[in-house]
Amino acid sequence: FVVTKELDQHLRKFFESYLETLDNPNDPDITGKIGVWVSGFFGSGKSHFIKVLSYLLRNQEHSHEGESKNAVDFFESKIHDSILFADIKRAVASNTDVILFNIDSKADAKSGRDAILQVFLKVLNEMQGYCPDHPHIAHMERYLESKGKLETFHQVFEEKSGSSWIEERDAYQFNQDEVMAAWCSATGQSQEAAEKWFEEAEEVFSLTVENFCQWVKEYLDSKGKNHRLIFLVDEVGQFIGGDTHLMLNLQTIAEELGTFCKGRAWVLVTSQEDIDAVLGESQSTKSHDFSKIQGRFKTRLSLSSANVDEVIQERLLAKRQEVKSELEEIFRQKGDILRNQLSFSKVGMTFKKFRDADDFVVNYPFAPYQFQLVQKIFEAIRKVGATGTHLSRGERSILDAFQSAGKQVADEDLNVLVPLYRFYPSIESFLDTAVKRTIDQAKD
Repeated sequence: FVVTKELDQHLRKFFESYLETLDNPNDPDITGKIGVWVSGFFGSGKSHFIKVLSYLLRNQEHSHEGESKNAVDFFESKIHDSILFADIKRAVASNTDVILFNIDSKADAKSGRDAILQVFLKVLNEMQGYCPDHPHIAHMERYLESKGKLETFHQVFEEKSGSSWIEERDAYQFNQDEVMAAWCSATGQSQEAAEKWFEEAEEVFSLTVENFCQWVKEYLDSKGKNHRLIFLVDEVGQFIGGDTHLMLNLQTIAEELGTFCKGRAWVLVTSQEDIDAVLGESQSTKSHDFSKIQGRFKTRLSLSSANVDEVIQERLLAKRQEVKSELEEIFRQKGDILRNQLSFSKVGMTFKKFRDADDFVVNYPFAPYQFQLVQKIFEAIRKVGATGTHLSRGERSILDAFQSAGKQVADEDLNVLVPLYRFYPSIESFLDTAVKRTIDQAKD
């Protein structure tokens, strides 16, 4: 992970807000602001950013190149500000559960007004070891565990069915007798009461934001007063679109979590657009008061494409000193020619040229404008839809494209720059079939 100047600022801003709630647990004005909105267009690295945050916040032990240490310690050499690093160490010192998920891949159906709430409950149940796909079954498990009877239920179910409850709970309808026998044994209820519960459980189960937040609070309380839970939700903006009800659903979750959990539960979301742009889409359909969500998501981080340049330069284009000297000499001889050849006009956007020899060395074998241009190409493919909708890992796709294009000229001498057509093999798999057919016909 490369901590660019921009990412350094975002880490600083996030941990400032996070520590503020740690240091002021009794101030509702501070503990209510538990939302973080991370925006950035395709390829800006927002999914990668929240993945790195998840590693930091969990702060579990990892091994790298034979060395084992906690996640935060791997960052000591990457973060040059000792005060910021000390703040991060303090923030991740308390026990934290992190739930990182792409909301679109976790959602069953987007049609309901409570779609976001249903996904939040699903991932919470999953993290706690309860049934993720049947909330009323998870509710039963939560109740039994609160009474200290869940283990008894598991044992009796396995005795009666010959299979473990975890393996069979998704097919609970096919094990009705075994479920009721285990329920009666664990709770002491009669067979008649168990049958009534079994018939009505799904229908009478009530999911509200308040219920959900209460379950989060109960979980946090059971883990101790310093325990925290962070929901890291990828691609929320895309999931919401212009749906006012979904935006209100997210607003209520953030609002109630802040109230119930007093800064111990956080919601961090990513979106291609900033919060005001997403709200603008929602407000254009109906007039609702979204001032609360703007207050809850007080911390806003906007990632730009500048990040991609630095990441590729550091991860793919680092060079040995002797090669740097050769490249500097090439630029000294041919720099003026390169500047003239890579000068574009009337193209609707500014294409960066090589500034000087240092710029040539860090970007070689690519031209500076290619970082921006390739990103724009991937962005356009995604907007068109079809196969492009699967481009959910923007920065990863762009890194792969540059790596693939660079390898194609690996055996050439140093007087070669990578032309744009070398990127086509990486782009081709994301193109719609009709578009690909047209290009294939052009080859012939």
